[in-house]
Amino acid sequence: MKQTPYIALATAGLGLACLVGCTTMPSKSSSSVSKADFGKTPEGQAVELYTLRNSKGMEAQIMTYGGIVTSLKTPDKNGQLGDVVLGYDNLDGYLKSTPYFGALIGRYGNRIAHGKFSLDGVNYSLATNNGVNALHGGLKGFDKVVWSVEEAEVGEHGPKLELTYLSKDGEEGYPGNLKVHATYTLMEDNALQIKFKANTDKKTVVNLTHHSYFNLRGNGDILGHVVTIHADKFTPVDGGLIPTGELRPVAGTPFDFTTPHAIGERINSPDEQLKLGGGYDHNWVVNKKVCCALELMAKVSEPTTGRTMEVWSTEPATQFYAGNFLDGTITGKGGWTYQFRNGFCFEPQHYPDSPNHADFPSTELKPGETYHNTIIYKFGAE
Repeated sequence: MKQTPYIALATAGLGLACLVGCTTMPSKSSSSVSKADFGKTPEGQAVELYTLRNSKGMEAQIMTYGGIVTSLKTPDKNGQLGDVVLGYDNLDGYLKSTPYFGALIGRYGNRIAHGKFSLDGVNYSLATNNGVNALHGGLKGFDKVVWSVEEAEVGEHGPKLELTYLSKDGEEGYPGNLKVHATYTLMEDNALQIKFKANTDKKTVVNLTHHSYFNLRGNGDILGHVVTIHADKFTPVDGGLIPTGELRPVAGTPFDFTTPHAIGERINSPDEQLKLGGGYDHNWVVNKKVCCALELMAKVSEPTTGRTMEVWSTEPATQFYAGNFLDGTITGKGGWTYQFRNGFCFEPQHYPDSPNHADFPSTELKPGETYHNTIIYKFGAE
């Protein structure tokens, strides 16, 4: 496969978790980064909103609260720009109960059973926020803190924003002072790249990812989106959505996306795993050719707009979630009420509950080591 510029960048060692505002795509102009005030948290911390634009007119807006991608405008087959992520018009929406719209997720993405794990014989108890389990970092994960801006500029590969956060030892129950860098770059080939880097002063576990809810049509349900996932296996779950430890083949099941299928084609099949998740909300084990290499995980296409999205990552797996818990109680951008399955997520990651499964790829990070994770969402139209 011919390398695109961002693949070449990563393999060179620099890489290693429309309802609103449809407009005609602007003429080619210079890339830019701009910022604006976006309110304050209840504690009085100022929040800023950064807008990245590439020379082709694609635009990403990211705020310092939670590193949240609040807007992502991409062209359809007719060159019309449309916002393809769910979210809110203002900070207040994100400060209320929100299903992780557009957020950075950490210190540990997905679930840890009973909020407990052990490292070198030491038992740790985490904040539990999903029944008896810990989910997406706990009660106040990385999605609910204000990140510091390290850099905001037009770089060699496009406009970029680097955010940093120090997660202190004991925060949400996790050991070690963890310094995290998250760098967003809006590439010239209409790809949004997110690169994570982290270091710790004490052995810990880390599993960082990104949690945008996408809708390539811009509004309505996502059941007509066509999905391909390069994975021959997935990790089945129990009633608490915790992996059982099995790596189950997808062949012959509704989880087989090795060839393209519409999301809605089999989502209501009488399958035990679909019933447990209320639909697709599972971890697919990606067919990696080389461990930790940046590889294509999945592709999504939307027939009416022609928009496409490729998901690339260095991670060994991805959570695919079809918005099963959206229930019409959230009013988002432009007054759109988010109904059942109005958005989908691809969250490149390590397996859920890995600290409690010795045969899963390790999520441990030791002092002196550096955690790396690259995620790319590449957009096109066909």
